[in-house]
Amino acid sequence: MAGATSGLFMYFAFGSNLLKERLQLANPSATFYTTGRLKDYELNFGLWEKHVDNAWHGGVATIEYCPGAEVWGVVWTLRNENLTSLDNQEGVNTGNYSPLEVSVETDKGMILCRTYQMNNFHPCPPSPQYKQVVCLGAEQNELPLEYLKKLQVIQTNNYSGPSILDQIRIVGK
Repeated sequence: MAGATSGLFMYFAFGSNLLKERLQLANPSATFYTTGRLKDYELNFGLWEKHVDNAWHGGVATIEYCPGAEVWGVVWTLRNENLTSLDNQEGVNTGNYSPLEVSVETDKGMILCRTYQMNNFHPCPPSPQYKQVVCLGAEQNELPLEYLKKLQVIQTNNYSGPSILDQIRIVGK
């Protein structure tokens, strides 16, 4: 596979973009590279303002610095032309998230990746649909079972109704 010099960048996903079908809605060039863990961060769910209507109807994933913690995720390669669509999907243009460069530990060594961190974090539980997409992505990419179990016990806000999940066509496992 071509390296970063050939018009590609590495992206570390830990939330809904763990699921290939979700990420490829706006970023068709996304290709699985490997799984990995980000040390000294923890996964949290929340919103960038106290009360926000969003497409997921609840809190969404972010990472927060936390010595000793770890977040598992997927390293994707994307074409440079998808940088803007990824930034837009992550709400960089609206100030909801900021891009962050992180070193991810993988079985292929340390990889420098782009990822995103929420601005003005307010804790808020995710909708069941958002949690389902995160868990499906963790299963799809075979993240460690212990980590998957942690995701499965996350409390949700019990929202029932339409969400982005309805737009995602999940191809058989």
